[in-house]
Amino acid sequence: MIDRRGLADFLRRRRELLHPADVGLPPGARRRTPGLRREEVAQLAGVSADYYSRLEQGRGPHPSGPVVGSLARALRLDLDARDHLHHLAGLTPPPRLAGRHIRPGLLSLLDHLTDVPARIGTDLHDALVQNPLADAVFGPRRDGNPVREWFTDPAMRAWVPEEDRPRLSASHVRDLRATHARRAGDADVAALVGDLLERSEEFRTLWERHEVGPRRFDRKRFHHLEVGLLHLTCEVLLTPEDDLVVLAYFPTEGTDAREKLDLLRVVGSQRFG
Repeated sequence: MIDRRGLADFLRRRRELLHPADVGLPPGARRRTPGLRREEVAQLAGVSADYYSRLEQGRGPHPSGPVVGSLARALRLDLDARDHLHHLAGLTPPPRLAGRHIRPGLLSLLDHLTDVPARIGTDLHDALVQNPLADAVFGPRRDGNPVREWFTDPAMRAWVPEEDRPRLSASHVRDLRATHARRAGDADVAALVGDLLERSEEFRTLWERHEVGPRRFDRKRFHHLEVGLLHLTCEVLLTPEDDLVVLAYFPTEGTDAREKLDLLRVVGSQRFG
């Protein structure tokens, strides 16, 4: 059962502990009360201000698991506090895999990476959170698995030059092989591999090669609607030992990517309106 009173009190107290700088927000005008404003937490969590206000007031709908997870990230909760938030919401906490919970320090790192696209995801490359410049370059974060979409959705490849696609396919499979070898018994890994083996002949061919290689570095090119061909160098800033990867996309040297990224910082994600 949801503990509405306890949930409301917990949300309010954790909100009051945070300062704008803790979550990458400007300080703004003088604040009458401590901590973040309700609308700021709502924005960080991707919910409406009215929805969040009703939760703090002990009313409103029963929050879903994804919403509670988003609130935990917005409020920079550690694993114990995240689990407590789930219990207050009447939900079973998710398994304690680091890939499904982002430590507050990593979220702060993402907040400070403002001049390069960056995202945090699982070792299966499910995107969990990304910065505004990543929104402008890649589009808003999607819930679908990008490796699955690469092999099953032709539209996923349209923004990558055709000559780059075979290399990226092989890289996806080598990286997934490494994850599969490390935790083959886990249901999420088995489900992804099984689905791709069934749906993609290209994946089956590459999988049968048994090539293994976790991705640490890559050079990528993307067709962008506003700025054209964008050359980026992808660095994996955190090894997937804890089932998390932090990807930062730096401008490739010798290209005009820096100027294009600077332009996209100004344009933002307006093109998705």
